[in-house]
This record gives sequence, structure tokens and C-alpha cells, in this order.
Amino acid sequence: MSTYGTTITPVARSMSRTLTVGVEEEFLLLDHAEGRPALTAPAVLALLEGDPHVKAEAMRYQLETVTGVCTDLAQVAEELSRHRMLASRASEELGCHLVACGIAPRHVPGLSALTADARYQELAARHGSLVAGSCTCGCHVHVGVPSRELGVQVLTRLRPYLATLLALSANSPIAGGGDTGWASRRYRRWSRWPTAAPPRAWRSAADYDAAVCHLIRCGHAMDERSVYFHARLSPRYPTVELRVMDTCLSVEDALLMAAMARALVALAIADVTRDVPIKALSDRQIVAELNAAARHGLDALAVDPYTSQVMPHRDLLKILLPRLPEPEPIALLIHRLAIRGTGAARQRTMWSQAGTLPQFAHLVADATLR
Repeated sequence: MSTYGTTITPVARSMSRTLTVGVEEEFLLLDHAEGRPALTAPAVLALLEGDPHVKAEAMRYQLETVTGVCTDLAQVAEELSRHRMLASRASEELGCHLVACGIAPRHVPGLSALTADARYQELAARHGSLVAGSCTCGCHVHVGVPSRELGVQVLTRLRPYLATLLALSANSPIAGGGDTGWASRRYRRWSRWPTAAPPRAWRSAADYDAAVCHLIRCGHAMDERSVYFHARLSPRYPTVELRVMDTCLSVEDALLMAAMARALVALAIADVTRDVPIKALSDRQIVAELNAAARHGLDALAVDPYTSQVMPHRDLLKILLPRLPEPEPIALLIHRLAIRGTGAARQRTMWSQAGTLPQFAHLVADATLR
């Protein structure tokens, strides 16, 4: 057995097959005429007549889709595609595009666009400027874990890979009517929230709960649901919830993130079982890696937690793949992503081709359904 986790064990392979996965995706609504945020989410939801897979978000120019609890990647892919198509068709009926962008390409309306929901209203009352200026779109992947105690250990072992997940998903380079120079401008804006931070290396679920309670008592969070760690124990489900990713441009990009999340959780559980050591990265180093990934995407540097080698994320992925249980579908998805480019790279190409904001919105809306 390798001390660097390079051997795929039966434990890891079996764990990967049994872990459930679910995906929540957030989207923007942009009008056909000007490519501006369209406050039509309530009308879209009315057209869908309460479909449980499409939900309101904080702002009326946003929608969220949610899969069920999935047991294999084929089911994830089918649900992601179906729910995007469902929401897109209803949006088009109302003269707007459903677009998978981490951030709006032009300035947003502010609190006047807030959804009429008691929870969002309370959040805005407590954190008005943050709500007004940082409503972005992320991809949240839930992976089932057997216990909260094990989930806390998984969070510790996910810390070194948060920046890699961000680099893979980066899909928000265009904001304020131009290229921001960031692969994930969403990450920079979302990080303004006081709880939008990497999980700490907690020793137990009790320590995790104490940290969450402290943030609530200090006024940094309204409740457990508004503690926005980049990876956390879900406050509602028996899952580890990975939240660091931008919403993904295409279905296949989102499928890659779901597959990566489940495989990393399976690897973490297997390593805990075998007591495989990894390098303990400081909070400061992880934040630095996240900022670099948000800026430079897969070209940013990262530390391999098994060997302490420093390399770009695209090279780290090559070393990581043989460690993952059932790496073949993930390797294929990464290969296809390398050919077409990340969401950020494709958005930049669309921006240079579009000429106008409405045409850019049209191009991104088309990519959203692929």
C-alpha cells in the first residue's frame, strides 16, 4: 500500500459506488432585448406550476434547480439536463434567457430585486450591502456520508482540493460590461461574506458545531443555513456539501464537478480508514490558493497534499486521477474539458465574438443547454 495514496483500494472503489450525490445549480435570467437581469423568476415558477426541481433564489433574476438523490453519474447527467431544459423553456416563454454564469455580465439592480421571501428579507435586513452586491450563482454538490463525525474528517481532507474544484468550475470572467481579468469573479465577490471561508481542520462534530454556533452568536450568520463554508456539513441533509464551485456553463461541466466531488469524498473516507497522512496546509495557504485559482484558473499553483510538490492545478489533476476510485469517467470528462476549455475560457471567446451584450447572453444561454 502506498503512503501517498497512489493505490486505488477496494475500500475506496466500493465507497465510490455507494455514496449518493445530489446537485444544486443556480442560474441567471437575462432579458432578450438588452441582456440585463430580468426580474421574471416568480413568473417562470408560476409557469412551472410548483415543479419541485426548480426553485426561487435570493433575487428575482435568479433560479435554482435541484436534482434528486442520485446513485450513479448517468442519473445525475439526465437530471441536470432535464431540469436545465425545463427552466430554460419557461424562461424563453417570458422573453428571457436562462444562463449559467457565476456572475451577471452587467450590473445588477440591488435590493429592489430581492425575492419576496421571509428568509431572504431577514438576510437583507442583517446584511443589506452584501446581499445587494454579491448575489452570484454557484454549483453545490451534496455527497452522502455515513456520519457527521466522519463528515468532519472528510472536510479536513477536502481542504487541499478546494482550489482545484474552483479552478475546474471557474465560469465568471465577465462582469460590469467587460472582462474582469478573473476566471472566477464570482468567488471574489462571494468571499465578502464573513462565513464564506474554507472549513477548518476540526477534530470532531462537536468542534464543528461550536464553530458554527460562534459565528451565529457573533452576528456573522443568521442561522446554520447561512454559514457559507466552502465545504460544510449540510444543515438539512446527511451529506457533505461542497459549495466553492461556480455554477457550471454546460451540463457536462456540472457532471464533472459532481463526479469529482463524490470521488474526493470517497478517497477521503478511504484514507481515513487506512490512516493515510496528508500535508496539513494552513488556512492562509488554502486561501492564497483559492485566490490564485479564482484569478488564473487551472494555471494557478497548488500543493499536492500527499507529496508537498507545487504544481499547476492542471498537473495536479494528472497526479490525482490514479488515486481516485473509478477514475475512468472523470479522466474522460477532464479530457473533454481540456479540449473545449473551462467555462471561463469559453465565456471569454463568446464575449470576443458577440459584439453586443444581448448576443453574448444568447451565446451563453445556448451553451447552458449543452
